Amino acid sequence: MRIIIVIICKINLRACMDYRSRKSNRIPEYDYSQVGAYFVTICSHNRKHIFGNIVGDAACKDAKHPVSVPHCELSKHGKIVNKYINNISTANPNVSVDCYVIMPNHVHLLLCIHRQHNNGTPRAASPTKSVLAKTINALKGLATKEAGVPLWQRSFHEHVVRDEKDYLRIWQYIENNPHNWHNDEYYPQ
Repeated sequence: MRIIIVIICKINLRACMDYRSRKSNRIPEYDYSQVGAYFVTICSHNRKHIFGNIVGDAACKDAKHPVSVPHCELSKHGKIVNKYINNISTANPNVSVDCYVIMPNHVHLLLCIHRQHNNGTPRAASPTKSVLAKTINALKGLATKEAGVPLWQRSFHEHVVRDEKDYLRIWQYIENNPHNWHNDEYYPQ
């Protein structure tokens, strides 16, 4: 009887541990502090539509009426997020936001980490903590603090931009995201 209870406890403990442990979406052994471009996606808390609504109609074919380009009309929370995205380069001059879009329930960023200069000598960004993670955590923390409500899901998704073709593909994806909202994986079914 005692052996059976121990086995059941071990099985349940493994199940609990597997449930609680999250698989990292980071590339093992990759230094996210190094110079390069990164495509980042951050989802809203419970993927709720708290950043705004997609407005505009690109399907209008009548030349007499101006076509409104689809875009996200930002809510109060979306405007807070926009403010902190636009402040990233000021807060960290070694990081630039090359392109971004705020959608109703997520944000896409194309970030570049540049070399730091110390007394005129270029050097790699500090490897002690990922510059990428510090940048995203600062954005999320500051926006949440100002909003006063949970804005974000835990963690974020990132893609290391491999080359110029990858960079241009991502830029176009971000730019067209409001237009393709109904086909987006984050669009509620």
